[in-house]
Amino acid sequence: MAVEHPANDSSRRRYQYIDKFLNRACPSTDPDFVPGAPTITNLETSKVLVIGAGGLGCEILKNLAMSGFRDIHVIDMDTIDVSNLNRQFLFRKDDVGMSKAEVAAASIMKRCKDVKITPFNGRIQDKDEDFYLQFKIIVCGLDSIEARRWINATLCSMVDMDNPESLKPLVDGGTEGFKGQARVIIPTLTSCIECQLDMHAPRAAVPLCTLATIPRQPEHCIEWAKIIAWEEHRKDTILDTDDPEHITWLYEKALNRAKEFNIPGVTYQTTQGVVKNIIPAIASTNAIIAAACCNEAFKLATSCNPTLTNYMMYTGDDSIYTYTFEHEQKPDCPVCGNLAKTITVNPNQTLQEFIQSLGERPEAQLKKPTLRTESTSLYFQSPPSLEEQTRPNLSKKLRELISDGEEVGVSDPAFIIDFKFKLVFQS
Repeated sequence: MAVEHPANDSSRRRYQYIDKFLNRACPSTDPDFVPGAPTITNLETSKVLVIGAGGLGCEILKNLAMSGFRDIHVIDMDTIDVSNLNRQFLFRKDDVGMSKAEVAAASIMKRCKDVKITPFNGRIQDKDEDFYLQFKIIVCGLDSIEARRWINATLCSMVDMDNPESLKPLVDGGTEGFKGQARVIIPTLTSCIECQLDMHAPRAAVPLCTLATIPRQPEHCIEWAKIIAWEEHRKDTILDTDDPEHITWLYEKALNRAKEFNIPGVTYQTTQGVVKNIIPAIASTNAIIAAACCNEAFKLATSCNPTLTNYMMYTGDDSIYTYTFEHEQKPDCPVCGNLAKTITVNPNQTLQEFIQSLGERPEAQLKKPTLRTESTSLYFQSPPSLEEQTRPNLSKKLRELISDGEEVGVSDPAFIIDFKFKLVFQS
């Protein structure tokens, strides 16, 4: 039986199509679903955080506002560039140089008077657990694997089994050209982003000799600035691909390198794309993936239908194709599991070579790892005194430093968690 919402009719007129779902039960609704006023009120008061206000984030903000959410927060550290205007529809030419989060919030509130959007201009890593605990649902529209891994680890670490309110569902969307995915993560209970990391293989590396001596493409100049120039001039500073000052420095170095070899095409946007491994976005893909993400957020807030279990992939390059499957939780996941991940290694490989491989392995993707066993410090990236003390180990073979099957603890400044790997020697 349908139950009408008691609020003023004019305040619900915009959402009358949504109320058709919320005012009645159906065979697939959750057993605890209560049609009518309680569910509508719950939707309106659900505090949602949107991470990212770029191409995907703009679509997500618009969809959430039009779906009945009235308390939305958005965080993004970027400013608007003229290149954003072709697909990030909440921005105009006069907004160039301004905060994406602030302009997006103002643009949505101008059109949806009954929706409050609170913008934050900054990095997600600068917010503490108390900040994230205030939200009911978190929706990601990020273009960075590192940022996804960070928020995933943070939400998992927040979970307190004695406090149900500490469990914050994460809806994550991502696009790459004509491809995209949407996934629902219930921290510690379902497969998390770290469990699925091997589905996001790192970009194939360019030989260092090419970067150092005979660059042929603008991407080679940018990789040279990132790998060689940064290590030479700013070794003690951790490269933050979300920091505009760091990107500008790399761009200027790459541009000078390109001029030296008469290579055109190095721009700030290209530099940002190479450093952050950004594939050009397509507006229609963003719209499809954002719709899928907001549909899941709506179901999480209202229990009107079962949520996605738990991964949806989309491709539109040849034709329109979607596929949904349940990605299983991994017991050796460093974030939501409790076992060490087994890695098969060559015992004659040097520690330096193994460290380099951690950045290339799809299941690791660690840039500046510090390694230690239960009894020995293998290599420290910092502070300088410990780096100097453990540096001689880099040239030693793994069989000289560890035993077959021994566990190695790995930490990386980009992540808040430690990783455990069980190194098994090749026979």
